[in-house]
Amino acid sequence: MSDIRSYMKYKEQRAKEEEKSKTAYKKDYRARIREHRRRYFSAAMAVIIVTAVVSTVIYIQIKNKIYTDYEVRNSVSREMITGTTVLNLDGAILTYSKDGVNCSDLKGTVLWNQTFEMQNPIIAVQGKTAAIADYNGRTIYVMDNQNFLSEISTNLPIRNIAVAANGVVTAVLDDAAVTWIYLYDYQTGKELGAFKTRMKNSGYPLAVAISEDGHLVLVSYLYVDSGEIKSRVAFYNFGQVGKNKSDNLVGGYDYADSVVPYAGFMNASTAFAVADDRIMFYTGSEIPVSATEKFFENEVQGVYYNSNYVGLVFPDTDGESRYRIDVYNTSGNKVLSKAFDIDYKDIVFCSDYFVIYNEQECLVCNLNGVEKYNGNFKDTVYTLVPTKNISHYVLITQDSLQTIELK
Repeated sequence: MSDIRSYMKYKEQRAKEEEKSKTAYKKDYRARIREHRRRYFSAAMAVIIVTAVVSTVIYIQIKNKIYTDYEVRNSVSREMITGTTVLNLDGAILTYSKDGVNCSDLKGTVLWNQTFEMQNPIIAVQGKTAAIADYNGRTIYVMDNQNFLSEISTNLPIRNIAVAANGVVTAVLDDAAVTWIYLYDYQTGKELGAFKTRMKNSGYPLAVAISEDGHLVLVSYLYVDSGEIKSRVAFYNFGQVGKNKSDNLVGGYDYADSVVPYAGFMNASTAFAVADDRIMFYTGSEIPVSATEKFFENEVQGVYYNSNYVGLVFPDTDGESRYRIDVYNTSGNKVLSKAFDIDYKDIVFCSDYFVIYNEQECLVCNLNGVEKYNGNFKDTVYTLVPTKNISHYVLITQDSLQTIELK
């Protein structure tokens, strides 16, 4: 009997020891897991920190890098015909003249070609879409950077045109004492809407612009009131909001003693107009309202913009340079005033920098005013096409397409 009791005590003691051993093993196992996780987490954090530091250093080096020269990375033969104009059409090359228009990619491959006969071609561009018409003509040609889209016939002489990113076209047509403004569907050529203006009532349209979706039209009028010159900026909505309004007119603003020869849409909800004494910004995708005005004293010599910035060029009367560019964002705030000496042919705005160039010279500047590159081209350049990289560009010269990298 005593042997049985001893055995049972031994078995009970052994079970306790085994349980204790299991508990200790579990604790040790959990500790080892925690230690492994801690080490893994520490290693991962170290990798993340090192990567972040290296990325930051590289980013700062790129942001602060100043380029002094460039290298031609690739060159494709391309003949520049006398009398042609070359434009960057959202990463493609649009070439037009009195005899026709064609589009090619950045490798020189012709994507499409269209012939016509014009005396005085006028062109409108928005994003990847363009429209070309002959001043006083009656045909509008619509295209994008992939295809020739259509021809639109008008019943009156064309005075001005604007095109939306989706291909909708606005045309100012002359009818003696009446000036008509038509909206056309590029696919069918049909009229989407129209309204007429008279000099004695609205005034004469100096500038016309259309929003990227083709719903809003901005018109700048010049008129005389009691012997004084005035301007009016009017907005017309051809969507649901404006269909019950007289002539689709949803708003307008008058400006005394001002002439407003330039207007545009930066994006779907931001428009601007440039007068001889100020720049005006408007916000709203359906019924635009005046957001802000910025006045200036000098005469504007050029207006350049993209979806984020508007640049106004003035003579630099206060400094030692020949010109000055003031850059505004979509809120109407001036973000930069930069003096420069280049006789500019074009100014191109990109994401966070802009390029000023002519046939021989080029200035690349960021929006902090830092000159990233200021130098001469090695060949005569007719058009510069930026890429997503601040150091890479495509140059259209007399006989080639050159892909270059700033060094």
